[in-house]
Amino acid sequence: MADLFRTDSVHTGSAGVVGFLGNEWVARYRIRVGREIGSAALVADGLHARTDGFTSLAVLLGAGGAALGFPLADPIVGLLITVAICFVLRDAAREIYHRLMDAVDPELIAQAEETLAAVPGVERVGAVRLRWVGHALRAEVEIGVRHDASLIEAHGVAVEAEHRLIHELPRLRAATVHADPDGPAGTDHHAVLLTHQ
Repeated sequence: MADLFRTDSVHTGSAGVVGFLGNEWVARYRIRVGREIGSAALVADGLHARTDGFTSLAVLLGAGGAALGFPLADPIVGLLITVAICFVLRDAAREIYHRLMDAVDPELIAQAEETLAAVPGVERVGAVRLRWVGHALRAEVEIGVRHDASLIEAHGVAVEAEHRLIHELPRLRAATVHADPDGPAGTDHHAVLLTHQ
């Protein structure tokens, strides 16, 4: 009978470890793909799979502790699982909330500003706005070009700015680039709009 118990324990332990490894592999895959395609829901699903994996391992520890004569092992592990689930829930909720509120990583804004500043013909970079539309990003940016540039030249700078943004920012699908004349000094080209803001 003792040999049968040991054999069952080994099989249960092996199943717990295999369950953990399988869930962790699935979790990493979902999180990686979710980040690649910009899917907060898939990232959250990956975090959920990771929780399942740690739960398999924790149940194994609780059962092993109880089998070794430590009856509090199971409730302690249950509390630890609860705490772990709360942490994963917090991370997933934060990621989904940020996506719902159109939050974009500030590093992407900084990267967009650097990209725009490096475009030939851009005299200054104004407002940069990024927002999620499904799994893709869209941008609205303002740039300053020479005040004496022709319409064709200003348009060419704006097109090059959009082109570079699309290549430099992950998951950016389109950008609306507004080109303002940069100067002459003291001139406000949007003065007529001030009363409407």
